[in-house]
Amino acid sequence: MQSSLKDVTGRRIRVSGLVQGVGFRPHVWRLARDLTLTGMVRNDGEGVEIDAWGPEEGLSRFVEALQEAPPPLARVDAVSWVDLDGPPQEGSFEIVASRGGMITTGVVPDAATCPECLSDMRDPANRRFGYAFAICTHCGPRLSILHAIPYDRGNTSMSRFPVCDACSSEYEDPVDRRFHAQPIACPDCGPRLWLEDRGGCVETSDPVAEAARRIALGHIVAVKGIGGFHLACDALNEKAVAELRRRKRRRSKPLALMAADLTSIRRYCRVTAREERELTSIAAPIVLLEADGEQLAPSIAPGQDRVGFLLPYTPLHHLLLRQVAGPLVLTSGNLSEEPQAITNEDARGRLAEFADCLLMHNREIVNRLDDSVVSVFDAGPQILRRARGYAPAPLSLPDTFARMPPVLAMGGELKSAFCMLSDGRAILSQHLGDLEEAATHGEYRRTLDLYQRIFRFDPAVIAVDAHPDYLSTQWGKTLASDTGCRIVQVQHHHAHLAACLADNSVPAGEETSLGLVLDGLGLGSDGTIWGGEILLGGYRGFERVGHFQPVPLPGGAQAVRQPWRNLAAHLRAAFGSDYLRAVPDGPLRERMLSKQLPVLDRMMERGLNAPLSSSAGRLFDAVAAALGIAFDRQDHEGEAAMMLECLARPFVGTETPYPVERARREASVLTWKPLFEALLSDLARDFAPGRIAARFHLGLVAALTESLAELASAHGVSRVVLSGGVMQNRILHDCLAQSLLSAGLEPLSHRQVPANDGGLALGQAVIAASRVD
Repeated sequence: MQSSLKDVTGRRIRVSGLVQGVGFRPHVWRLARDLTLTGMVRNDGEGVEIDAWGPEEGLSRFVEALQEAPPPLARVDAVSWVDLDGPPQEGSFEIVASRGGMITTGVVPDAATCPECLSDMRDPANRRFGYAFAICTHCGPRLSILHAIPYDRGNTSMSRFPVCDACSSEYEDPVDRRFHAQPIACPDCGPRLWLEDRGGCVETSDPVAEAARRIALGHIVAVKGIGGFHLACDALNEKAVAELRRRKRRRSKPLALMAADLTSIRRYCRVTAREERELTSIAAPIVLLEADGEQLAPSIAPGQDRVGFLLPYTPLHHLLLRQVAGPLVLTSGNLSEEPQAITNEDARGRLAEFADCLLMHNREIVNRLDDSVVSVFDAGPQILRRARGYAPAPLSLPDTFARMPPVLAMGGELKSAFCMLSDGRAILSQHLGDLEEAATHGEYRRTLDLYQRIFRFDPAVIAVDAHPDYLSTQWGKTLASDTGCRIVQVQHHHAHLAACLADNSVPAGEETSLGLVLDGLGLGSDGTIWGGEILLGGYRGFERVGHFQPVPLPGGAQAVRQPWRNLAAHLRAAFGSDYLRAVPDGPLRERMLSKQLPVLDRMMERGLNAPLSSSAGRLFDAVAAALGIAFDRQDHEGEAAMMLECLARPFVGTETPYPVERARREASVLTWKPLFEALLSDLARDFAPGRIAARFHLGLVAALTESLAELASAHGVSRVVLSGGVMQNRILHDCLAQSLLSAGLEPLSHRQVPANDGGLALGQAVIAASRVD
């Protein structure tokens, strides 16, 4: 006995990462019991703390298992330990109460319903049969119900529901998968469902079945989900879909769909193995899929060849989809561009004009979360909108950022998200929307305040976009003035470049790259509007070594919404003031003559509300307008470019590229006269619009590859970062990446954060940290 006591040693073990709210403590308890260790485990502000005593071999196996075999939702970033002095702890291994402290642990994103909980819901003998709030430690709400960390029930919106004896028994049983599952509930003690219409609460014993019945009749139903309300209707009923669009004032922007299972999705779309992995992941995002098969309602995604599908990710969705005949439209419960409703009171007020009835529950949504959107490119999946299922999981940064000061980055104006950087990691908020909308701006500020409280984050530096009119910039400057933080202004396209570098964990000191950043608009360091940029640089700085030809934006913001203005500006830049002579007789010329071109020409001649811009997005708009696509007006951002890409897709493999001229000045400048000459010639010869669209894409790829190869050779670099919202065009991105590889270059694409402005704050944060370090 004396010999065995001498063999016992103790270790205090620290586990950091995403280790709270994922069943990590019961996992540790089971490992310790299996290895006959004594001690305790608890949550605290830094993650999980463990005191363990046992033989040295057992402790080593224990630490190895913590690193190599965590629970399904956990992400272990680091495991460290020190020896414990004093006598070994007697008795067993226990889970003890959490304690506070300096917050450095992460928050796990909300997770889709696991197979075990789904099985419980479908088993008539199970007490959670048909229950819309069945969860365990492997699934369910996290950020959406969280007020503060540590992640304990008292810090969530489930604190108002006292657990019953049966749930308490499961919660206390380490063998049960609901052991210490904080949102644990059942029909006896948990949240409940009901259905309301304009007459009040609907008398029904099964609110889900009644909602499904009404959907089958063509009604629009508001459904309270995990991160907000959705508007649902029958995706095969064109009348219902058209009515939803009319009520929501969403004329053409594609609508997301939810189907019961993969078999159902495959009736309407082609699904690759990689797309299936994304659909069935715990994040359960909307995945853009190639339409192929049975007909959906025509107004689901007008002018598009891809449809956004997702699978049920909450018990309520599973129950509803089992009782409807086909897929549902499931779009955010709001007027277009407003934040979606999250409270029952807000839904009754704002959604009354949209929805015929509301499927409600009484579990509070603390944090609004839109559905995430993913598209699978040749290089792998790219996140187009990062929200539910991904946020706020921290992004691990290269070790060089571990000792840099804490930075709050405010993001951009559109697709806003903010970022908090400290201790070598970055927490990027969920997608919050466009700050031009007053309600979104209010939500942005509320969410920022909540994040700072949850993570107890106190920045030393605040990073903002260099554009002084961005609301995020103005609010950041106000915060810096109020708190005494240092303010760092970051050029928009430099932030895109840095975001992609950080997204791929490129260390500081090794990051010098060419950055091809193609987007709509961003203030350049020369005071003009940029958007088609080739930069050379890294985290600390950059040089503009190439760009698209600057062309006026006649009407400023109006040019963003009305593609015909960009066409006129590009034709004038190519052919001079008598540019209409270059336009052949036919529909395009007639459409152009119907506009107030003399007024537009005077604006451009005099530089009145016609700022110069090298925007790639506006070039796409101009080409789309030449083909009659959204000629008069775009109803949503990127509409013309998305339709142009769709037209091009069938012809990309067989067409030849349009010529592009490259002027060699201080920087390499791409100009478009040869392209428009060839395009107008093809129009005169009645070429199919899809062929013209394909030739445009291919011409852009060829010209960019040639420019990048020359610049890479001249500057001694081989890595090319691909970023900006235009890089969400799959034809452009995939053809360009392949062409760069063939030229001996290394293309680098986004993986964890969007290439669009949704990833901008990450770039701002790492730039600001690098500059002040």
